[in-house]
Order: sequence, then C-alpha cells, then structure tokens
Amino acid sequence: MSAEKRRTEIIRLLHEAETPLTGSALSLSLNVTRQVIVGDVAVLRARGEQIIATPRGYLLHEAQSSGAYRKTIAVRHGGDNEALASELNLIVDLGGTVVDVIVEHPLYGELTANLQIRSRYDVQQFIEKLGELQAEPLLVLTDGYHLHTIEAPNSEVMGAIKDELRSKGFLAE
Repeated sequence: MSAEKRRTEIIRLLHEAETPLTGSALSLSLNVTRQVIVGDVAVLRARGEQIIATPRGYLLHEAQSSGAYRKTIAVRHGGDNEALASELNLIVDLGGTVVDVIVEHPLYGELTANLQIRSRYDVQQFIEKLGELQAEPLLVLTDGYHLHTIEAPNSEVMGAIKDELRSKGFLAE
C-alpha cells in the first residue's frame, strides 16, 4: 500500500471510529510500524487534518481555520543541536516565527511546547539553554518527527519557508 493510500485509510478509520484509535491499533490494521503511523499522522496534520492525539489514541475533528498565514508543518530531523538550529534559523531567516513544537507521546498524547522563536538570537538562546540544562528536544520522543506551528507575514513567506524546508530535507511529506 502506498503512503497516500495508507494516509487516506487512516482518515477513513478515524472518521468511522466511535472511540479513539491507538497508533498500535492503526499499525496492526495497516501492517506497518507505529512509527510509520506517527509520521503519517504528522503529515496529515500538516495538510490540515484535525487529528488529535490523546492518551487513549487518535481522534478526528472537523477542520477549523487557524488563520491565513499560520500553518502547522510536519518536519523531521535528527536530535543534534546543529540540525535543530539549522531548521529554526531557516524559518526565522525567511521571516517566520516558530510558535510551538508538537510531538505525540504514547502515554500523554499530544505534547505542545510554546517556543515563540522569532530571530537567530532566540534560536541561539534556545540551543544554549538545551546544552545548559543537558536537556533533549521533544523530537527525541518521536524519532525526529514533530510539528511546528509557524506564523508568517504573508502567504509568499509561508511558501518560501515550506520550499526551503523541503529543499533542506526537513519537511515531512
């Protein structure tokens, strides 16, 4: 089954479900690993599907507008500080703001951390704080898959951000 067919099937299963569906249940139904499901859900969310991760599994809600120039984008990269800084700097250099980061935890469901990173200075401070605290970014919980809510002043800037993320191999599609 192709990735697109699998993602369509995920939406169908969630739409028909009366209760939340776990990543494990979806992975068994679709004969893939749970991590593949996590990646597919990240891509579907970035496309605008309102999939909510709860401690009991995934739920599908009707799409709601979040503003013309505010988008949720699925990305993936390693957990090293260099890749993290590169991704964040790319976004702010093109005029975007990284509002938050979202990952899915197997027990807690969707975890969101407010970032509000607007400049290279903010990126530098964030990376320094990670090192200072000997902390790891949330993306280590999901094999590098994560979502960012990004704000841009206009659609052209948002398009440029997505294009550059894609060209650098960060965009999860």
